[in-house]
Amino acid sequence: MTWRKRIFDLFFTSLLVVILGPILIGLLIWLYFKEGRPLFYVAERMKGPDQPFNLWKLRTMRIVDEDQGVSGGNKATRITKTGAWLRAKRLDEFPQLWNLLRGDLSFVGPRPPLREYVERYPNIYREVLKSRPGVTGLATIRFHKHEERLLSRCATPEETDDIYCRVCIPRKARLDLIYQRHQSTCYDFDLVFQTIGNLFRGRNARRDRRKVTKIPRHR
Repeated sequence: MTWRKRIFDLFFTSLLVVILGPILIGLLIWLYFKEGRPLFYVAERMKGPDQPFNLWKLRTMRIVDEDQGVSGGNKATRITKTGAWLRAKRLDEFPQLWNLLRGDLSFVGPRPPLREYVERYPNIYREVLKSRPGVTGLATIRFHKHEERLLSRCATPEETDDIYCRVCIPRKARLDLIYQRHQSTCYDFDLVFQTIGNLFRGRNARRDRRKVTKIPRHR
C-alpha cells in the first residue's frame, strides 16, 4: 500500500469514526436487545496470499457450530430480520473501521477472500491481492448485486461453492485487476463517493451504476 493510499484511508476513517461512532453505539444497543450476544461476527480473511487477518462485522446470522464458504441461498434461513435490514443498508460493515485503522483493509480494493479460495486459486489471488483488500471497489459496485442474486438461488453448500468458484471469482477478479491497473487517488475518491451515493439512492443505484463505474482512459 502506498503512503498516499494510507493517508487517504486514515483521513476518511477518522472522519467516519466521528460521524458514525454514535450510530454504531446505537446499533450495538439495539442489537443487544433484539438478538443478544455475540454482537460481532469475526472471521478470518486474507489480505495477502500468506497474510490472514480478522475481519469484523455486526452479526447478522444465527450462530452454528460450523460455517464454511460464502453466503448463499442455503444460508438464507440463518439471516435474522435485523440482520437482513443491516445487510441491505450495509450497516453490518461499520466495525470494519477498526480494520481500516489497523491497515488490514483499504477503503477501495478487492473484497478480502476466504483462505480456502486463496489456497484453491493461488494464481488468481496472487495477482488480485497485490492490491490491499477494500471495503468497496469496482467489483463491489458492478458485480455485488448480481452475485447476491446468483448465490441466493443456490439450495446447497455444494451448489453455492460451484457458482461462486465458476462464475463469481473469475468475474470479480477481472474487475479487481482493471481497478489495479487504473488505481489512483482520484479514482478512489470517485468509487468511495459513488458507493455512498448508491446507499442513499437505493432504487436508483442500478440506473446510475454505468456512470459510477466508468473506467479512466490510459494516459
